[in-house]
Amino acid sequence: MKIMNILGPFWESAKGILPITVIMVIIQSLILKKPIEDVKNFVLGIIAATIGLQLFLHGTNASLIAIGDSVGRNLNVLDKKWMIILIGFAVGYGGTLVEPALKALAMQVEELSQGAIPQNVLLHGVAAGFGVGMALGLYKIISNIPFVKVVLPLLLLIVVLTIVTPEPYTSIAMDSASATTGPVNIPLNMAIAIGLASIIEGVDPLLSSFGIVGLTSIGSMISVMILGILTKF
Repeated sequence: MKIMNILGPFWESAKGILPITVIMVIIQSLILKKPIEDVKNFVLGIIAATIGLQLFLHGTNASLIAIGDSVGRNLNVLDKKWMIILIGFAVGYGGTLVEPALKALAMQVEELSQGAIPQNVLLHGVAAGFGVGMALGLYKIISNIPFVKVVLPLLLLIVVLTIVTPEPYTSIAMDSASATTGPVNIPLNMAIAIGLASIIEGVDPLLSSFGIVGLTSIGSMISVMILGILTKF
C-alpha cells in the first residue's frame, strides 16, 4: 500500500508524458520510417522526465504556490498602493528571468540573428514587460477595475505597434509572450493574485485574479515590440 502511495503520483505524471511520446514514436517509426537511434537513452529520458515532472510539481505546490499565496494575502498590510505595484513588478521581472522556455527562445533568437539580437537584451526586455503587466494586474485587483477597461487599450496599442514594429520583432514578441507562461511564473503569479484578491473587501477573487496571466503576456509583447522600434535609432 505504501509503495502504491509513493508510485501513484509518478504514474499520474507518466500519463501526461506517455501519450505524446507514443504519438512521436509512431510518427518516427511508422510514418517517417526512421529508427530511434539510442533506445536506451530514450527510455531513460522518459523515466527521468517523469520523475523530474513529479518532483517539480510537488516542489512547486510546497514552495512557490504556498509562499505566493502567503505574500498575496499579506500585501494588504502595505498602506501605499505603489509599494504593492512595485512588488508585483519585481516578482514578475525576477520570475521571468529564470523561465527555461524563454531562455531557450532567447538563445535561438541570438543564434538565428547571428548576434544581432543578444539573448540578454531580449531576456531583460521581456522580463521588464512581464513585470509591468504583473504590476498592472495587481493594480487592477486593488482598484477593482473591470478587466475589459484594462485590456482593450492594451490590445489597441498592440495593433498599432504591430504596424510600426520592424520584422522580426513582431514575430519574436508573439513567441516571447508564450514563452513567459511557464512553470515558474504561472504558479507564483496566480497564487499572489488570488491571495491578494481574496483579502480585499468587496472584490470577487475569481473575477479579479484571473486574467493577470494575459496582462503579463501582453506586457511582454509590447516591451519586445518597443525594443524593436528602438533598434531603428
